[in-house]
Parts: sequence; structure tokens; C-alpha cells
Amino acid sequence: MRLDKFLSHAGFGSRKEVARLIKEKRITVDDKVVKDRNLKVNDNNTVTVDGNIVILEEWIYFLLNKPKGVISSTEEGPTKTVIDIIHHPQSDELFPVGRLDKDTTGFLLITNDGKLSYQLLNPKKDIFKTYKCTLKNPVSESDLVKLETGIPLKEFTTKPAKAEKISDKVVHLSISEGKFHQVKRMFRYLGNEVIELERISFGGMALNSSLNYGEYRRLTEEELEFLKKLI
Repeated sequence: MRLDKFLSHAGFGSRKEVARLIKEKRITVDDKVVKDRNLKVNDNNTVTVDGNIVILEEWIYFLLNKPKGVISSTEEGPTKTVIDIIHHPQSDELFPVGRLDKDTTGFLLITNDGKLSYQLLNPKKDIFKTYKCTLKNPVSESDLVKLETGIPLKEFTTKPAKAEKISDKVVHLSISEGKFHQVKRMFRYLGNEVIELERISFGGMALNSSLNYGEYRRLTEEELEFLKKLI
């Protein structure tokens, strides 16, 4: 990584501001004063600013309670993304583990660990994601049976889900897949409509009720180990 990009990610301002620090001879790499902002650095180099060592994190793991109105994307555009919510010097390295629709809320992992993300999303792992589904019409027992058997959609039949009726119009639905609009399409097949959709757990790891919409926190070591055991 270029030195100016490295320091910009670490919170030392724009690349132009980093260039000023270099000009003022305030930056060293491996005890040598830097003159070239294009110098390449890696984890083996020791970078200091004003004598203080600068360290970037190798792996970053956040749990976000996704609010409505933001998209699960890393691309800049007119619509706010989940990455825009995260304030971190390495935010441009981060991405969501899977996607939630713009109007869907709840549990969303944010990381820079591509290997872990790939494994957690691998359909062969059968990792269940649970959604709280608030419906337009009451759900019947026969509907629950159909959900747990598999719903024939246009291009595929869903794997058997786990469906728990919370009230007449609220169902906790757990699926191990994540196809486009899958939950909404499953209920649409049953002649119903999802009014509100919230992911409340991932692989058995629940969203903490103390985390409000739009808030995020780091995963604990125990939570990270739990996720790794799923794969």
C-alpha cells in the first residue's frame, strides 16, 4: 500500500495533508525520514508520525443493526450505504457479509475478512438466518407447513425453512439461503405480503436489543470464535 494511502486510512487526513507531514519531515519508515509519498509499505514496515508508531488493523469485525433506507453496498452513489455508517480509518476496506434489502433492518456483519465472509455465505454450510416477518394477513398452520417443506419459486424451490408463529401476523422464519427477495417471495407465494422485515439472528447469534437502528459495535472475541465454528 502507498504510504500516503496508509496514513490517510489511519486517520492522518487527506493524502494532501499527509504530503504536508512528509514535507515537514515528521514521518519515518523503519527509522528513516520519508521524502516520497509514493513509497510502498506493508505489515513488515514500522511507520511513525512524530515518533508515534502507526498500526493498521489486519482484520476488522463489526455488528451493525441496519436501519431502513440504506443499501448493503460498498459503492459510492446518491443512496447512503451501510459502509457510510461505519466510522473507521479503514472503512474503504470494509464490506457487508451478504445483503439486506433497502427496507429491511437488523443484523448485518461488516468486515474486511473475505475468507470468513465467503464461508459464512456458502450455501453448503447451511447457516440459518432468522427474520422477524410482520405480515399483512394472518398466517395459517398450513402456511407454516409449506414454509418448512419448501416453497416452489420460479427458478428454484427453497430449502426447508424453520417457521415459528409468534402471533397471527408475525412469524420468525429461519432460512439457510439468501436469494434475491427470498423471504418476501416465499410469503407472496402463500398469498401474503411482508410489511416489515428484520433479521434478528445469524447462525444462532442474536442481535442485541441494546443496539439501536443505525448503531454498530465490534464483535467480541467470543462472538468471532462462535462464527468461525459455524464454518
